[in-house]
This record gives sequence, C-alpha cells and structure tokens, in this order.
Amino acid sequence: MDKASWGGVALGLGGIVGGLLLEGGKISQVLQPTAAMIVFGGTLGAVLIQFPLPVVLGAFGRLVHVFIEPKRNALGMVKELVSYANKARREGIVSLDAELQKIEEPFLKKSLMLAVDGTEPQELRKMMELELDNQAEHEEKIPQVFESAGGFSPTIGIIGAVLGLIQVMQHLDKIDEVGRGIAVAFVATIYGVGAANLFFLPASGKLKIRIREEQVIREMTLEGVISILEGMNPRMLETKLLGYLAEAKPQEAEEQKTEVPG
Repeated sequence: MDKASWGGVALGLGGIVGGLLLEGGKISQVLQPTAAMIVFGGTLGAVLIQFPLPVVLGAFGRLVHVFIEPKRNALGMVKELVSYANKARREGIVSLDAELQKIEEPFLKKSLMLAVDGTEPQELRKMMELELDNQAEHEEKIPQVFESAGGFSPTIGIIGAVLGLIQVMQHLDKIDEVGRGIAVAFVATIYGVGAANLFFLPASGKLKIRIREEQVIREMTLEGVISILEGMNPRMLETKLLGYLAEAKPQEAEEQKTEVPG
C-alpha cells in the first residue's frame, strides 16, 4: 500500500469536509448526483475524444499503482544479473541459454536471449534502446490521460454550474428557492475543481514517478546484459548497476555486495 497516496486522499478530503462542517454546512449539501454526472461524464467524454480507447483503458488499468506500489525488486534484479555474470564468466555466455526458460521479466529475457545468440554489444544496445524508446513513448501517454482530465474537469464543472443557473433563472417568481438553487448549481464547480486538484493531477504525477522507476530498472537491465556480454567482472558489474538505484539504502547495497563471490 502506498501510504502517501492514501494519507493524501484522507487528509485532503478530511480537510475539506471538516472545513464545511465547521462553517455550519452539511455533507448532504454537496452530494448532488446530477452535478457528478455532468462533471465526470463530460470529463470522460472529453478524454475519450483526445485519446484512443486502448490508451484510456490502459490508464485506468494503471490507476491501481497510485494507491498500491507495484511489485518490483530492483536489488533482486541486480542480484540476478550478477549471478548470470558469474555463470557466464565460468562457463561462457552460451551457458545462460539454460536460464532463459526461468526468466519471467520480458525485457530481461529478450535482452539475454539476444546476447546468448551472439549479438554484438553495440547492436544489442541499439536494438533494445529502440524498444525502450518505443515503450517510453507509449507509457508517457498514461499520465497524460489524467493530466488532461485534470484540465477538463474544472471547465466541465463551470458548464454544470451555468446549466444549474439557467434552471434557477427560469423560476425567479419563486424567490425563496432562488438562493437554494444557486447553491446547488455551484456544486458542479466544486466537483470539477476538487476532482482535478485532489485526484486527476496528483494521480498523473504519481504515475509519472512509477513509470520512471520501471524505465530505470529496464535501463539497468540492459546495461547489465551488455556488461555480461562484454565480460565485465561481477563485482564491478554490481557496483555499476547499484548506481542506477538512487533509492537503494546503503546498508542494503552493502549486504548485496557481500553475496557476490570474489
């Protein structure tokens, strides 16, 4: 669980609802299904116009990563690559062919397969960097979906408020209901601005971080496979790969190093 995301949602909503209650308001005053339908339906429609359906579906599929950290073990990847380096140093790069069936990570499997097949390091780097670039270009559209939603929803909220005011103006003969009608009309604006600043834009920012972390691990993987192909010493390889992991704790890195035979 991502404690920062859950805590941020709780703190943001708690502050807004708490402020409303302290001012003497009621939660029922801002629970308007019609306003929610206008804002979220209109925002989704605008997003679907801007992005292809597979991109939107992919973005919603990655939404869970805002609140739950993806299972990835960067230090485990370093350990795995160092073990391959040790085996390749003792038995040759072709010996890693037996390990291919055990590898689940697609990028590592493809890179190592090309290395085992005798691809030159420069050619291997060129091929896999092209795949990295294509994948990065696809992945950068995912946070853009929520970033665009954060731009659309406040405007859609204003549209909802104007629609509500139009209905109010048609009943000016009932002056006692005008004030209540105006208050209800502005709920759509609250939904639009609140959704943008409490969810869509923050979700976009968190997904950018998640995606970049995955890209760094793939870049590290490629560098590791090329270094193995070039015959780099396992200890030197480990030090090189740990340089990619800014988030790795020093003591964890030191423990990782002690597992590599001299």
